[in-house]
Amino acid sequence: MLDMNWIRENEDIVRKTAEWKRLEFPLAELLAWDDRRRLARRETEQRRAERNALTKEVERRLRQGDAEGGEQAKAQVRTLNGELTKLEAELLEAERRCGELLLLAPNPVSADTPIGPDDSANVELRRYGTPPVFGFRARDHVELGELHDILDLPRGVKAGGPRSYVLKGAGLLLHLAVQRLALDVLMQRGFTVMDVPVIVRPEALERTGFFPGGMDQTYELTGEKRWLAGTSEVSLVSLYSDETLELEQPLRLAGMSACFRREVGSAGRDVRGLYRVHQFSKIEQVVMCRNDPAESEQMLQEILGNAEHILQLLELPYRVVAVCSGDMAMKTHKQYDIETWMPSREAYGETHSASNLLDFQARRSGIRYRDEDGRLQYCHTLNNTAVATPRILIPLLENHQQEDGTLYIPQALRPYMGGAEWIEHK
Repeated sequence: MLDMNWIRENEDIVRKTAEWKRLEFPLAELLAWDDRRRLARRETEQRRAERNALTKEVERRLRQGDAEGGEQAKAQVRTLNGELTKLEAELLEAERRCGELLLLAPNPVSADTPIGPDDSANVELRRYGTPPVFGFRARDHVELGELHDILDLPRGVKAGGPRSYVLKGAGLLLHLAVQRLALDVLMQRGFTVMDVPVIVRPEALERTGFFPGGMDQTYELTGEKRWLAGTSEVSLVSLYSDETLELEQPLRLAGMSACFRREVGSAGRDVRGLYRVHQFSKIEQVVMCRNDPAESEQMLQEILGNAEHILQLLELPYRVVAVCSGDMAMKTHKQYDIETWMPSREAYGETHSASNLLDFQARRSGIRYRDEDGRLQYCHTLNNTAVATPRILIPLLENHQQEDGTLYIPQALRPYMGGAEWIEHK
């Protein structure tokens, strides 16, 4: 959420941000409602002051024995009460409408964010590793999963419907191994690991910027007034809502959770295999730090580096891209994506997304800290995937396959796989 005074002082930036992010934001309507709110507040305060003065006048006249004057003053108080009732209703309505419209205001993008309409305008920053060149017909992850009997898509669909899957045997172990590796890396780097709720209140999604715009991507529990979260970011941030934090050092959190997304709008896209599924697991990094652009930029680079380190341990080629304005969420100020090489796509596919939100979420969530002068400030929040699975299994299986279908297990995963170096098919 943006500060209303800031919006008034920076109308052009807000207007351009909505255009760059391809959002329909009713700025003129918000400003009009804010004008009405300000006027209603001034008039309400004025009438209250008049009423309080008249109430004292009634008491004074009655003490002096001026019954007639007291009754006249009482009549004036009753008239003011009627006016106040009307004004307070107008103020309440104006505050409600301003609050609703403020939830739609997009977070401005950073000065170094590429401006463009969609992911075609994202800018590659660097690459790590070299995509493998196979001297044989390479199998995709579905073929490899079936060959090793570690992936069963038909039975997954039978139980859960489209975009469902079953991991079994070594497939499940790999799924768990990458999560354990990510948790261990983050714990070594000062993160507090948490298992957090995935069933959340609607206000948790609103405060973190996923509602109202992302309701069509989220599963609602009918009759419960609760929703299934698509990332543990929602819970991790909400754990600290309406709190004042000690932020001498950034608060580093890692959430482990199942995640659920409807994938509305992706019909016909990435329908084969594990790339775009409704249920998955993720280790998410969330950081809360002081309201200092330099510090939050440093933290953005840190959490991006954590994800890169995990991919390097998995011995996977990847690239880092700066995400353009049109490919960003409403809540995002600056974003990097990591795309990992997927041989079956003959392209890099997104596996991680690192974002700096400045104080956007903290304002919505009421998360503050005291600066060195003792003043309350809204903190900055950041997030990034550490690992999301089963999507990460796509490059993990495909890049490490051998000609006979045997799968190489990266050294960093072997302690979590009983020391095994290979997954061999029967």
